[in-house]
Amino acid sequence: MATSDKTAAVAELTDKFRSSNAAVLTEYRGLTVAQLKELRRSLGENAQYAVVKNTLTKIAANQAGITQFDELLQGPSAVAFVTGDPVEAAKGLRNFAKDHPALVIKGGVLDGAALSAEDINKLADLESREVLLAKVAGAVQGTLAKAAALFQAPLSQFVRTADALREKREGEEGGAGTPAPAEATEAE
Repeated sequence: MATSDKTAAVAELTDKFRSSNAAVLTEYRGLTVAQLKELRRSLGENAQYAVVKNTLTKIAANQAGITQFDELLQGPSAVAFVTGDPVEAAKGLRNFAKDHPALVIKGGVLDGAALSAEDINKLADLESREVLLAKVAGAVQGTLAKAAALFQAPLSQFVRTADALREKREGEEGGAGTPAPAEATEAE
């Protein structure tokens, strides 16, 4: 590979590291081209899976401020660059690795923090961002409904008490179906 090609490759990888919120380093030894294509599909729309050269990737990662890959870049390596939900990509990698043991997850980076292969599997166990947001929205909505009921309770209790007093007063004035005594008129 010519020096200008290497420089361009390093610049492209550096840009991918900087624009991704997560990157997962894998070893793909023993996977066929068809299996790699299947893996790329399983990662979802917000992840790119690229076979990389270790030396160039190390330089690019260091230029992007990522030093966690230095020890892991050995053997045939590929990186999943994640720009969307990292949980979806982690699930795709974990599930693919279960079906194809030739794929080895070495480690990764999430928002600048180093992740071990075990951490990536734990990340895959989480629910997706959309599900978590829906749960939070449901909890907030439930809390607001409870608050509204709490604020409404004294008012409805007051109305029920006022109705009961009115019925009691009408019952005392009317006296269980007997007419009220007529008042004497002054003309008598």
